[in-house]
Amino acid sequence: MLKITGLNKTYGNGVKAIDSIDLCVKPGKMFGLLGPNGAGKSSLIRTIATLQKPDTGSIYFNDVDILADPAYMRQHLGYLPQEFSVYPDVSAWDLLTHFATLKGVPASKRRETVTNLLGLVHLFDQRDKAVSTYSGGMARRFGIAQALLGDPKIIIVDEPTAGLDLDERHRFNSLLANIGKEVVVILSTHLVEDIGDLCSEMAVIRNGAVALHGEPHKFTADLQGKIWRKEIDEKQLEQVIAGNELLVSRYASGKLVVDVYNNQEPEGFDSISPELQHVYFHIVGSEG
Repeated sequence: MLKITGLNKTYGNGVKAIDSIDLCVKPGKMFGLLGPNGAGKSSLIRTIATLQKPDTGSIYFNDVDILADPAYMRQHLGYLPQEFSVYPDVSAWDLLTHFATLKGVPASKRRETVTNLLGLVHLFDQRDKAVSTYSGGMARRFGIAQALLGDPKIIIVDEPTAGLDLDERHRFNSLLANIGKEVVVILSTHLVEDIGDLCSEMAVIRNGAVALHGEPHKFTADLQGKIWRKEIDEKQLEQVIAGNELLVSRYASGKLVVDVYNNQEPEGFDSISPELQHVYFHIVGSEG
């Protein structure tokens, strides 16, 4: 179990990236960190991964104080950062073998480990190709393979599907969903769909603080009977905003469709089932 209490971090430029965060993440299910770019998700993850120290607060993993003993966390951590760089002209097989050596995988088990991991991420047939030539999705899958080296007990992935097309996103998310059931898995993203598809528990991070924490399905249930949809003309948009909380606006078949939050039924609107995106934009602000 990962337990974070009273965590704070302010950078030298005065930006408060982490603001009094308390979180508890249990093993066996995926935990989502959701928030817009710049909300503080990456700062929190870097702190958990012992890449930077907080100003105040505590982080315990399996009852070990990892701020006092960062080596314990690094021993058990699998980490895929948002920016994952690789050596040019080095094959997936050679690079993963190199990472396995650095991770302390015994020489007697190295070949089997690399074979199994490349098979798990569906890259074994491309093992002799340079990772630098991989597509974005293939590179992210290779990143997961290196994160799984050494049988980690906590896995952190930061914005893993950013920039991927729909097929690669689904393929990558399926891979994440099948990662071990006895480990702590933290998925950090600004994509609401990834959280809804994968995570049974989540926290919304806004301005470095936890704005919402709990189970996604409970949040959507709380908005039942409060989300409304209507097809409008563009000239009606200001009027809609004046009387409602605009959550989502988009074009469908050339028509502007808006979803709004209101405790009472607005005139001419239809009630719709709340989705996680409605919860998110209700907390962090409209995407419209």
